[in-house]
Amino acid sequence: MTITLEAIEAKHSELGQLIERFKEQEKGAEIRIHDTVIPLAAGERFAGVVLNEDGTLSHYLIKLAGEVEDVDFKTAREWASSKGGELPTRPEQALLYANLKGEFSTNWYWSGEEHEDGFAWCQYFNDGFQKYSGSQSYRLRAVAVRRFIPSVI
Repeated sequence: MTITLEAIEAKHSELGQLIERFKEQEKGAEIRIHDTVIPLAAGERFAGVVLNEDGTLSHYLIKLAGEVEDVDFKTAREWASSKGGELPTRPEQALLYANLKGEFSTNWYWSGEEHEDGFAWCQYFNDGFQKYSGSQSYRLRAVAVRRFIPSVI
C-alpha cells in the first residue's frame, strides 16, 4: 500500500472526529460519603441507604423495634405513627428484605403505599414478593421505620 498525503489527511480527520467524540462523553462522577453518626434507640436496626433516582443519598433507613401482627392497613399506619415512625415504602421494604430478612417472620407485611381505593401494597418476607392485591381490610403484619437525613452544616 502506498502512503499518500490524501490518505494521511483522511486518517487525521478521522482521528480528530474520534477525539471530539471522546471529549463529549460523560465525565465520571464522584460520590462523597460523609462521616455520619446515626443514633439508634434500643432495639432499632440500621437497614441501609436509600438513594434518589440520580444516585445521590436520599436518607438512611432505620427499622424501629418491634412489630404488630393481625392488623388492617389503617391500624398498621396508626401503630407505626404511635411508635414515632411510618410504614416503609415499597423500595424500603425491598431494602429491609435484602439487609434484615432475619428480623422478619415468613409472613405478609404492609407497606405504607396505597395502590387504589381500598387496596395497598404488601410484601411477603419469605421471598420478597410485593403485590397490591392486599385489600386494606386484610389482617397482616407491620413494622415501623424512620428516615435519618444527615444535615449539611
